Amino acid sequence: MIDVNQIIKDFVSVADLAGVSIPDAAITAEVLRKPHIPPAALPPGKMAVYVFLWGESCLKVGKVGPRSQARYTSQHYNPNSSNSNLSKSILKKGLEIRLPSLSETMVGNWIKTETDRVNFLLDKKLGIPVLSLLESFLQCRLRPKFEGFDSQK
Repeated sequence: MIDVNQIIKDFVSVADLAGVSIPDAAITAEVLRKPHIPPAALPPGKMAVYVFLWGESCLKVGKVGPRSQARYTSQHYNPNSSNSNLSKSILKKGLEIRLPSLSETMVGNWIKTETDRVNFLLDKKLGIPVLSLLESFLQCRLRPKFEGFDSQK
């Protein structure tokens, strides 16, 4: 499991280098250990960067603004819910990183039972640039297996 307190501390330093002061408690972490239940809603006044972990591997880092409820709560568990989501990536390329062979009907449940999820919750007033900076920071730190488009790699 990642050290969420150290990650937040390091990110506050990165934000400071970017000229952004982050008040105490403006970023918190919610750790959902496997098996986990997806969050029911993004808390009011919050944005989030979320991380899906499978053992020592990070599978996905994503972000949601304050009005992205479906992205935060359900889309990654259903391959047909959006153009890009974790379940769709697992079905397409999961065997390449030794994930089990899964069907469309099984993949969402597998994510819930076999991955840990960490939600980094940010106060909305920090703004979208800070949200994007945290997502990029976590992508650099954790090196997710499913990130970006193949054509960009």
